[in-house]
Amino acid sequence: MERQINKHTTYIGVDDTDLDLFEGQYKLDEGVSYNSYLIQDEKIAVMDTVDARMGDEWMDLLKTNLGSRIPDYLIVHHMEPDHASCIEWLMNLYPTLTAVCTQKAAALMTRFFETDFSQRLHIVKEGDTINLGQVTLSFIMAPMVHWPEVMMSYDSLNGTLFSADAFGKFGALSLTADGSKGLGSIWGDKHEWACEARRYYFNIVGKYGPMVQNVLKKTSALNLQTICPLHGPILHDDLSYFTDLYNTWSSYTPETPGVFIAYCSLHGNTEQAALMLQDMIQARNIKVAVSDLRRDDMAEAVEDAFRYPQLIICAPTYDGNLMPVMHDFLHHLQLKNYQRRRVAIIENGSWAPMAGKKMAEMLGQMKDMEIIEPMISIPSRVTGEVEQQLKELAEKL
Repeated sequence: MERQINKHTTYIGVDDTDLDLFEGQYKLDEGVSYNSYLIQDEKIAVMDTVDARMGDEWMDLLKTNLGSRIPDYLIVHHMEPDHASCIEWLMNLYPTLTAVCTQKAAALMTRFFETDFSQRLHIVKEGDTINLGQVTLSFIMAPMVHWPEVMMSYDSLNGTLFSADAFGKFGALSLTADGSKGLGSIWGDKHEWACEARRYYFNIVGKYGPMVQNVLKKTSALNLQTICPLHGPILHDDLSYFTDLYNTWSSYTPETPGVFIAYCSLHGNTEQAALMLQDMIQARNIKVAVSDLRRDDMAEAVEDAFRYPQLIICAPTYDGNLMPVMHDFLHHLQLKNYQRRRVAIIENGSWAPMAGKKMAEMLGQMKDMEIIEPMISIPSRVTGEVEQQLKELAEKL
């Protein structure tokens, strides 16, 4: 795999193809990369470490690329363990190494590591710089994208932004989509980037849209040639494609015209209604995405809820409340700051329907939500009257 990014910068990231759940909850069918970079100029900067799971492989890469040279700086953009686990190891290996980080990152180090590095830290704030020779790094504060200590750095000589978790993506760089052979490239392809980048964004960063918007305003003034994130491929062609998508996502603007139907079902009747409605909407040449919340990936359901302007939620009453998997889905949307969407509600209940009320209550806690009236209530089975109501709802969409 070609690892040279520019004259000064080398990719020294590693792939993790054995981890099944990212952050203990997001499926990784294609693995994940932990990205680290090495800038070699008159002085040397290591840009982040990696997860301890892949620490030995990363350290071998670092030593191979350093040769006999000793690094001067470790730039700590983000303290989450998948990027910072090897900090203590590296600092102990190179006693003259200085770690560059924000004040809040310094505080977090005392929580993660037993060794006290406080005398070897260089604390930076917005606009501060470090000169490596030809390369000067300037620092951009990015709090809550998506932890409070996060910063980015910019190499103005090469137009390179080290963007922390922003612009990240699930998927190991050594795998193709079917995992059959090596990708052989660290560079991102915009035709393949968006799907897993979107799932990553809304489930990892999505709650913090206003903070992402703030950072996008700062970086818009830079002469960007390359974006180096902490996960996924490096971006360098048609950067406006990637930044425009991030602007859309972080402003909570729907990306794709259409409808997303999320449903669950106890005995098949609610499912029947959801799939009938799907057919009715598609017959009107409207794009429809559907998720069976009982079986499909919850993270993908969250992604699609944000992707489309209109959402239809279909669920039966369960124990006088809401079927748990639908409650979990709506709870995920609340956590991720879901807002500014049109939503239709379809409930089912044989003797004391409550699902619709509970779904409406949860939606009512979200910002700028338009509820499409009337709510459809299925009396156990899909009757002719229910079918007519579904047709009327399809017309409204």
